[in-house]
Amino acid sequence: MRFRHADAIWSDHPRLAAGALHATGVGPVADVGPRVAEYTARARARLAGASEGRFPEVLAWRRVFASMGLKPTQYRCASESLLRRLRKEGTLPRIHPVVDLCNAVSVAYAVPVAVLDADRVTGPLLEVRHARGDEEYTTFGGATEHPAPGEVTYADSAGRAHARRWTNRQSGHSAVGEHTRRILVVAEAVHDGGADTVAEMLDTIARDLTAHWGTTPATALLTASTREFALGDEPPSGARTP
Repeated sequence: MRFRHADAIWSDHPRLAAGALHATGVGPVADVGPRVAEYTARARARLAGASEGRFPEVLAWRRVFASMGLKPTQYRCASESLLRRLRKEGTLPRIHPVVDLCNAVSVAYAVPVAVLDADRVTGPLLEVRHARGDEEYTTFGGATEHPAPGEVTYADSAGRAHARRWTNRQSGHSAVGEHTRRILVVAEAVHDGGADTVAEMLDTIARDLTAHWGTTPATALLTASTREFALGDEPPSGARTP
C-alpha cells in the first residue's frame, strides 16, 4: 500500500511538512507509562507559560482551517484538542499503548499525529485529498457520515474516509485496537520549521516503538518532491530506519 498527499494539497498548502511511519508486530501490552509521563510533562511545562492557542504550531493549523472555511475554535486540529484536554483535565485518556504514546508525542511537539490500523485500510492507495462527498466515514460510535465535497480527508481505494476535516478527527473504522498488529503513523505540520519538527517526532516514535515492541519501523519525510511512502513488511526503498 502507498500513502501520499494529493498534488492539490501540496499546491494549496506549500508549508506542509509530513512524515509517515510503518511498523509491524505491535500489540496491546506494553508499559509506555514512563514515556507518556515524560512527554506530557514537557507539554504541561509549555502550557504553564501560554495556552495552546498561542503555540505557533497550533496557530499555523488554525490558519489552515480558516483557509478551508472552517471556524478554527469549532474544529480544532488533533494536537490542539489534546493539549486543551491536558490543560483542563491534567491528563490524557488511556486508550492503547501505541495510541497513548503517539498522543503524548503529539502534545509534546504540538503537532497532529494520526495512528491507523494499516490492516483496516484498503489499498493500494491511501491519499490525503479533497473529498468527492460519497466517501464513507465511520464515527467511533459506529455511525456513518459523508465528508462534505471539498473537505480534506484520508481516503482509501475503497472510498472509505479515515479522517474528517484533515487533522480534526480520525475514523473509528481504522482505530488501533487490541487486534492491531500493523500501524501507519502520520505526523503533519504547517508551521515554520515544521520539517525539522516532524523529523524529530518520527525518530522519537520509532525509537519508542523499537524499545517497547522490538519492531524496526520504516519512516520517511514527505515533501513536494518526495510525496509517496510505500508500506511493506520490509523498509521500503528510500525509507529511513532508526
